[in-house]
Amino acid sequence: MKSDNATDGCQPDRHFPRIVTDLGKQGWSLASGFLDETAWTPLFMRATAIDDYRPAGVGRGDNHHRNGFVRNDGIFWLEVGHIADAVWLDLMEQLRLAINRALFLGLFEFESHYARYRPGAFYRRHLDAFRGQGNRVVSTVLYLNPDWHAAHGGELVIYPPEATEGQRFLPRAGDLAIFLSEKIPHEVLAARRSRFSIAGWFRMNGSTGERPNPAF
Repeated sequence: MKSDNATDGCQPDRHFPRIVTDLGKQGWSLASGFLDETAWTPLFMRATAIDDYRPAGVGRGDNHHRNGFVRNDGIFWLEVGHIADAVWLDLMEQLRLAINRALFLGLFEFESHYARYRPGAFYRRHLDAFRGQGNRVVSTVLYLNPDWHAAHGGELVIYPPEATEGQRFLPRAGDLAIFLSEKIPHEVLAARRSRFSIAGWFRMNGSTGERPNPAF
């Protein structure tokens, strides 16, 4: 009987050991072919069908604002009631458990949105969280761009600690980038065609008796 889970055939959990090893040693990892075509296609179709992308901002809470000099992509938060979104969120829950078992990071929950970069859009070098100021711990980016070539631009650039220059990765469909949110600066270079991805963050529970900390 065929499973309803679109990730069954490609067994993405085979990448988990390498991901947790890389995170522990260097703070980032790139899982090439994390999803195969049968698994990323429903997510790509979902991303391209969305007509309600909202302009992305920078900062969180009271400090959240739009800044076109820093970024000019569009975002749409995943919805647990949509089957393609639910399958991806379920897989990220499996990855959360695997990271916690290996690295004891205390990851509590996951938040995630689709991202669309129109031709010319970018996101300048930044950190996803600042030490002591947030609770995003591990960042993920799943790419959804079939037939993507170097001429299309849009590379992810990761700046490992103490590296003299950044490492560039093409946003090819099915590849997953993952890195420590507080330690790995990164940027998205301008693309020459529309570029789609799913960005996500594993978070710690920052709630206190006086300050709840919901995911959204």
